[in-house]
Amino acid sequence: MERTSNLQIPTTEKNLSGWINGFIGVVIFSASLPATKVAVLEFDPVFLTLARASIAGVLALAMLGLFKARRPQRNQLVPLLLVATGVVVGFPLLTALALQHVTSAHTIVFLGLLPLSTAIFAVVRGGERPRPAFWLFSILGSACVVAYALAQGLSAAPEGDILMLLAVLICGLGYAEGARLSRTLGGWQVISWALVLSLPLMAPLAWLWAPASFKGISAPAWLGLAYISIFSMLIGFVFWYRGLAQGGIAAVGQLQLLQPFFGLALAATLLHETVSMGMFGVTAAVILCVAGAKKFAR
Repeated sequence: MERTSNLQIPTTEKNLSGWINGFIGVVIFSASLPATKVAVLEFDPVFLTLARASIAGVLALAMLGLFKARRPQRNQLVPLLLVATGVVVGFPLLTALALQHVTSAHTIVFLGLLPLSTAIFAVVRGGERPRPAFWLFSILGSACVVAYALAQGLSAAPEGDILMLLAVLICGLGYAEGARLSRTLGGWQVISWALVLSLPLMAPLAWLWAPASFKGISAPAWLGLAYISIFSMLIGFVFWYRGLAQGGIAAVGQLQLLQPFFGLALAATLLHETVSMGMFGVTAAVILCVAGAKKFAR
């Protein structure tokens, strides 16, 4: 008994550390869409995606060199490329394009589907067999999002809704692959190597896609670019993947359910966007559906 108790103490502390790191990551991610909305008002969305990945990639390269991180093995390269496709290129680009058509408050509602997307890819990649109730909650959650989009007038900005659905789908893939890799490669190393692998492509494209002149770009737009480059693209993932590795993917992953609420509050506070009761209602409904799906995932 004494031996078992001694073994349980470090595990409990590790789980607590995982929840703390995961929570910090979610709080950082919550400001991503409002910051992107500010930046995309003055920067081309494609350039914004290339620039944020390039800036974060240079910082990640410096971190890997400073801490002398070991190189990934050959069998880890394909998963790392999937992480890069999902969270370095796909999600930032698709959300930046979506924000040209809809408000950040509108897009944040779709983030309620992100835990479900992550869980689905964890099922596909991990070979898990969830109970039928899982799929029931999945369908209900998706139906809530579709109903909300229709109620808002889908014909008004269908591009924004479609782009956000694609962004959530590809980001779920990136999260699931990153979570799997973090068990063997390490939490912060996963996003760092994904960024470095993307750098030879993203940096030259950012230079080619750069505007002819940066005159007239306001301070808020520069701050938005800085935030999504340093915090959303790098620091947030350091905490997030570390949290997943320490506290468990299924448990800590549920913290994503808090992200829509934090994001809506920031959109209303910083951007003075209208956050309707309908937005809160559909977000709460989606969160309940995703929580039910997670409960029956095993």
